[in-house]
This record gives sequence, C-alpha cells and structure tokens, in this order.
Amino acid sequence: MILLAGFLLTGCIGSPHLVTYPVETSGMSLNSPAAEFDPQITDRYIVFASDRRGRQDIYLYDWQDQTLIDLPGLNSLDAIASDPAISADSQYIAFLGTRGKQSDVYLYNRETRQLRNLTQNLQAQVRHPTISGEGGIVAFESSVNGQWDILVYNRYGQPLNLPLVPR
Repeated sequence: MILLAGFLLTGCIGSPHLVTYPVETSGMSLNSPAAEFDPQITDRYIVFASDRRGRQDIYLYDWQDQTLIDLPGLNSLDAIASDPAISADSQYIAFLGTRGKQSDVYLYNRETRQLRNLTQNLQAQVRHPTISGEGGIVAFESSVNGQWDILVYNRYGQPLNLPLVPR
C-alpha cells in the first residue's frame, strides 16, 4: 500500500521522475518491513499509518530531509490509529482512533502537541476523516442516522450546520 507512496512523482522543470524510498529495518524511514497504510501528502510531509512497532500508529515523514518526525502525544498504547489526513500547512493531523469497538475522529495539533477527540459525544460509528487546508474543518463519515452520512465539525469538536439545500 505504501509502496505507491514510496514512488513519489517529482519534478520542477521538464519531465517528472520517480523517486524510490528503500525499505529500512530500523523503522526510522518511510518504508519498513511492516505494513504501511493510508498515505496523505503535503508539500513537504507524508502522513501514514503503520504497524511497524507492533501496533498501528500514525507517522509523519519529512520527504525533503528524509526523516521521521516525532509526534509526541498523538499515538496511544490502547488505540489503533488509522486513516490520517494532514492540513496543507502540516500543523494539524486528523485521524481515526479505535479503542475496543468504538472509533472516534481525533485532531492532533503539531504546534501545541494537543490531541482532541472530536467525536467523543457522538453515539455512532465514524470513518474516513479528512481535513481542510488550514486545519479548521474536519469532515468524516458517520452512521449517526442509521446510514453512512457526511458530518462536518470545526477543530473544537463542534458540528457545523451546513445548509441542506444548495443556494
């Protein structure tokens, strides 16, 4: 899965070219012998999920400096992290965290190192979060109405009331 992200299409002038990232057993590179999932990319970073440390966590890779970036306070021993999405400025990472049978959408602020559960009061299953460019709005799928619908929240965990009929 991350194999696709391991081949970045790059180029400033002229034809694009493929850049490959080798598999490293140290776990400190983009690719490892473990499974890598759900890559998302910005100008500089790739955020992804991986089970390289024996549990599924979120990782951030600086593809310009070719290093993993530490994300203190994001990953937890008692949760499975998946479906990461990163804001265009790379300050915010939205992702799905699952504890037991309950999944929630979380938002991590890289600047303040704060983690916020956006859906802790939502009595429904959630999946596939995505985030706006500036990190102020998070959209995700929810089964709150008995079917999969899209909900939109602000970064503080408050639902946004969007008009039902386009204007």
